[in-house]
Amino acid sequence: MSAIEIPTVTATTLPAGARLIDVREPDEWAAGHAPGAAHLPMMQIPDRAAEVPRDGDVVVVCRSGARSAQVVSYLLANGWGNVHNLDGGMRGWAAAGQPMVADDDRQAQVI
Repeated sequence: MSAIEIPTVTATTLPAGARLIDVREPDEWAAGHAPGAAHLPMMQIPDRAAEVPRDGDVVVVCRSGARSAQVVSYLLANGWGNVHNLDGGMRGWAAAGQPMVADDDRQAQVI
């Protein structure tokens, strides 16, 4: 059996109009996430996969790119053809100077 190739994008090569799905845990999400991203924790993906759009570009993100790569692999194996992994995750997003928001008045950060 051959491994599934994981399509990737970076924070600076994100397709215009792409929808971001953040698969980190609730405390990671609350500390800082991309504006407009949807929060769908990794362990909930099998039960909530119907919430992942099947049209347009979808980019999955975690802290560093490892968990999101697993989610992309799962989605590809289950019929999604429009999903990409955010290479470098939220760490790469922050390093590229992309905007972040937190769930409270704190300074957004990647934890």
